[in-house]
Amino acid sequence: MNFDFQPLDIPDVVRVRTTRHADERGFFQESYRESAFVEAGIVARFVQDNVARSSRGVLRGLHYQLPPAAQGKLVGCTSGRIFDVAVDLRVGAPTFGRWVGETLDAESGELLWIPAGFAHGYAVLSDVAEVHYKVTAEYRPELDRGVLWSDPTIGVEWPLSDPIVSAKDQAQPTLQTCDNPFTA
Repeated sequence: MNFDFQPLDIPDVVRVRTTRHADERGFFQESYRESAFVEAGIVARFVQDNVARSSRGVLRGLHYQLPPAAQGKLVGCTSGRIFDVAVDLRVGAPTFGRWVGETLDAESGELLWIPAGFAHGYAVLSDVAEVHYKVTAEYRPELDRGVLWSDPTIGVEWPLSDPIVSAKDQAQPTLQTCDNPFTA
């Protein structure tokens, strides 16, 4: 299996493409192989897998966890299509406060690697989408944090005009006031 790792405008966030072998029965693809990721400079020990199913127009995020359980995430869309976003929280980084977004869908099978120190969120573009992601630290509710999805200082250009956002995500602080221990 071949993997192709393409750094985005924030180089620590990486689009991962993998070879699919398809025939009349369907397809097979590897979504993760440790040796390929290590060779690409992504050293991650995954300890938990998560699956979320959401309807069109749902926006989840922007979420992160504090150390010592800060999470790197390998995100893929196994059904439907999403717009996936990472926001750099690392104070002092040249890309601090900037965001990158990529469309992920079940047809391509592409993934997004988002390291610890980034907030993550996504918007559902299809009728239904299932998102599967591997994380490098277990979920710890007491360390769960977020940044307001619509913070104008970040300026994420979400492809939804009127997203469905949870009360929790509507009440998140801005980048300037969030609990942020991350540094470059």
